[in-house]
Formats: sequence, C-alpha cells, structure tokens
Amino acid sequence: MKEMKINTRQICFIMLAYTAAAKLLLYPTILSQLCGRDLLFPAALSFLTEGIVIWSVAYLCSRTDKTFYGLLQNTLGTVVARIIYGLFALFFLMSALVPVFEQKQYVHNIFYDTVPSIGIFLPFFVFAAYAASKKLINIGRCADVCLPIFAVCMLFLYAMAIPEVKWDDFLPVLKTPAKSIFGGYVGTAFNFAEPCWLLMLMGHFKYKKGDAARITFSYAGGAAFVLMFLAVFYGMYGAVAPSRTFAVARTSLFFPAIETLGRIDLIILLTLEMVMLFALALNIQLSVHCISKCVGWNNYMVLSLIVNAALMLVIIFCDSSYNSIYSLYYRWSWLPVLVFTVLIPLAAWALKRRKRE
Repeated sequence: MKEMKINTRQICFIMLAYTAAAKLLLYPTILSQLCGRDLLFPAALSFLTEGIVIWSVAYLCSRTDKTFYGLLQNTLGTVVARIIYGLFALFFLMSALVPVFEQKQYVHNIFYDTVPSIGIFLPFFVFAAYAASKKLINIGRCADVCLPIFAVCMLFLYAMAIPEVKWDDFLPVLKTPAKSIFGGYVGTAFNFAEPCWLLMLMGHFKYKKGDAARITFSYAGGAAFVLMFLAVFYGMYGAVAPSRTFAVARTSLFFPAIETLGRIDLIILLTLEMVMLFALALNIQLSVHCISKCVGWNNYMVLSLIVNAALMLVIIFCDSSYNSIYSLYYRWSWLPVLVFTVLIPLAAWALKRRKRE
C-alpha cells in the first residue's frame, strides 16, 4: 500500500505554529536578561540564520523525492546512515529536555495556587508516548488542528496586552554591547531545531512548485509572532522583564477586565497550552523516528515507551538540578545546534540524489 504523505499545507502550519509556540515561556525572559531592550536583535538574527537553512532544505526537496535517510543510505551506506540518525535522535532528545523542564515549571506555577508534587506533570509523558508512537503523517494532522487554535489565542493575548505596552522602553536602540547581543544569539540557540524538523520530514511530503517559498514564508510568519511577542513582553515590563518568568502568562495581567472578572486569561492560556504540548512532543516524536531508523525496528510504540520513560526519569531525578542543566545548555548547546541545524542540513546538498519524477 502506498504510504500516505504529509500535505505541504501541514508543513507550513508546523513551521508557523510550532516555531512560535515553543518560544513563549523562558525564551523572552532569558533574552531580556542578556540583551535588555535590544532583545529583538539576537532573536531576529537567530530566525534569519535558521530561515536560510530552512529555505535550503525546502529547496533541496524540489530536487529529489527521497528522504534524508535515503540520501544518506545511497551516498554513505546503511551503517553510516544509521549512525547519523542515532545522533539525530540524541539531538532531538537534547532539544526536548530543557523545554520539558520549562513546561513542568510553567504548569506548576501558573495553573496551581500551591506548588504541587512533580507527579502532577507526569501525565504529559503518557500523551508524549502516544503521540510519538504514531507515524509522521500524524504530525501534519495535529498541525491542522493546532494552527487555528494558536492564532486565535495569540490574537486574544495581543489584544489584551498591546494597549499596555510602553514603546519608549526600547529607546535608545542598540546601546547594548555587541558581545551581549551575540551572547543572547548563541546562548539561546537550543531553542531552534526547526531545520531538523524539515530535514526529517523531507521525502514525506509531495513537493510542488513554489513550496520552498511557502514553507520559508510560513517560518517567517512564526518568527513574526515571536518577535511581536518579545516586543510586547518587554514593552510591558521594561527593566524588570528579566525577573518575569513564563512570559506568555504575564502579558495579559494588566488587562482591565481581569480586575472585575478574575483571571479570564487562564482560559486562553489553557487552550494555548495544548499547542505548546504538541510542539514539545514533536522533538520526542522525531527522536523515536530516528531511533527506529537507527536500529532498523519499526515498533514505534515500544520505542516511544522507552524514550519517554527515560526522559521521565531524567525529569524526576534531575528536577533539583535544573539550573545547572540550563547553565550547561547556555554555555555549550550552540555547538550541537550549529552541527545539526546548520552544517548537516546544508551538507545534505552534497549527497547523491536522483531527480524528481
């Protein structure tokens, strides 16, 4: 039976919604700490770098209908292809680890009046295990649902927050030292894995003329959502923004109706949480996909249970070490990010490929 392929529309939705949803918690806070009022510049530089690579991978899809694994196998052999996919599996797990910690803290701090036990968040791994046990076509179906939810929620949050923004907090521009701006660019690199998403989905969607531009512009749309959110967040809090964690839950606090009606914004945040969880599960699902290719075993359910169990144990036993883990990511994650999201996707052009039929 012919394998069902993801629709290009769904690829675009992934690049738009998941790109933005994955960067709404601590990313704005960390950039505020590192770059102050100039936080938009390292963010824009990150999106520009990744956008160029995404266009390169999307355009490569117009030159071959093979998957990335197929290209590796044809050029370097099965053994090397499996090793590279094994390394990608580790990279996707690395990309998921800190965001899982962030989500756990976000759920505990925003949706509960008292600090609950760590067990409250553990059902996430049941959801992630189920999502990761499905084939890649399921990613596209989820994106169809998530994009409209994400767009509506963000528009409501912007409507609540923008009237409270003080745009003069961004003046004077570019007074932050270049070293700090570059530090913000490098230190937050682990938030960007989107080129790897597209690389893994390569060959799993039917490319049509102009799709490279559509995918790239969709990613630019996700970047615009994030840049606008960064501007709104810093414009509301100014110099105290570095102390305001979980940014997405802070932008609606000054909405006048909250004083009389209570935290009505929590309805939006709970709905948006669904999209953030799907975006978080994507890295786990792609890790399972890579492990399946690496070991040559297609039992996604068993592999998913193993991966999520391992990730859950890390979260449980390393919960008190989160700050040390984040510090390690800040210092060194740029290196694997450079290799896996920039160098390898660009090097894919050197692999043997047959022309599209």
